Amino acid sequence: MVKQTMDPPTAASDVAAAADPARVPVDAVRSISILGATGSIGASTLDLVGRDPDAFEIVALTAQTNAEQLAALAVKHRARFAAIGDESCYAALKAALSGSGIRIGAGASALEEAATEPADCTMAAIIGAAGLRPTFAAVRQGRRLALANKECLVSAGAVFMAEVVRRGAELLPVDSEHSAAFQALAGATPETIERIVLTASGGPFRSWTKAQLADVKPEQALKHPNWSMGAKITIDSATMMNKGLELIEAYHLFPVEKHQLGAVVHPQSIVHCLVSYRDGSVLAQLSCPDMRTPIALALAWPTRMAAPVERLDLAKIGTLTFEAVDEDRFPALRIAREALDRGDAAPAVMNAANEIGVAAFLQRRIGFLDIAKLVSCVIEEADRAGLMRPLASLEDVLAVDAEARRLAESEFGLAKLASFRL
Repeated sequence: MVKQTMDPPTAASDVAAAADPARVPVDAVRSISILGATGSIGASTLDLVGRDPDAFEIVALTAQTNAEQLAALAVKHRARFAAIGDESCYAALKAALSGSGIRIGAGASALEEAATEPADCTMAAIIGAAGLRPTFAAVRQGRRLALANKECLVSAGAVFMAEVVRRGAELLPVDSEHSAAFQALAGATPETIERIVLTASGGPFRSWTKAQLADVKPEQALKHPNWSMGAKITIDSATMMNKGLELIEAYHLFPVEKHQLGAVVHPQSIVHCLVSYRDGSVLAQLSCPDMRTPIALALAWPTRMAAPVERLDLAKIGTLTFEAVDEDRFPALRIAREALDRGDAAPAVMNAANEIGVAAFLQRRIGFLDIAKLVSCVIEEADRAGLMRPLASLEDVLAVDAEARRLAESEFGLAKLASFRL
């Protein structure tokens, strides 16, 4: 279910149902492209596909810099096309795939070309704003898009959803929380929904004091207690920014108002989302924390495919606990909600500043708590600079993203943190 770019803002359309499931019979070979094949989502997708190679055909695979791994995956899964984003890696990819018969390309245009290769399903798993153009290109096919790129909805939400509707694409969320909501909302109508609550593990520092958080090192923040993810999303989980980004995504994906969205800490990561209805019912989706479960749903919907994940044993787990988010220790969630409330370019500015902040933290240029401070600092300066304007196109989004990154790296961003108070 997705929010349309129309008034009233709660009007909804089931984009998935609008597509004809008979167009791609579930028992037929399904052709798939994976944008971001060497990342954690790409690896999990290929693990599922590789277990039933007769049911799936790989059309295109992409990576940003890892030419060697991309070439190995392309050969193993018999891809037709392999694209590397970093043009300096072209020679390495060409050498690795010499004689394979696999077409190759390099640079941003090659990533977009991979996204436009005809495929029944495209897995959009390129992390960050770098995934915007390729994912928009994939939407233009008007086929199924399994969305794992957050920026399309966070930075370009209304613009992206308008393109999805205009192209008649099938949009299925891959984030575990949004996949859970998608399932719990099956058959629902907007007026029956009271609230959607996304769960958060709390990350590795759930019980740490603010003083302890000030001394967090990158290697500590990269040790997530439940999930195996890429570095950027793992840091976002530790700061709770990830949950803020997901609330913004949920606003664009589902037929609810902003005040109907919430988050709760659930350390076991078994319940992924709770949907409350007007009759007092609460529907939840539960599974062991393994991204292959939501990926499998996105690949096989409207049916379900076998996935080699651990089966849930509630008696063994024994206890499921929930607690409120402490926004004093983890202000990123509050910052994201405020950006959502403000609308226009605010989420795009916030996302760009956060990407710079996470990178700076991983490079040991700033502290853990400085990530949220930097985001707030950049939002303030962007407001003064007139960046908080409505966004009407992908080009608008990319322009704001670039300017926000410049501000984050300038004297108004990283250099100002010492004097900035959150």
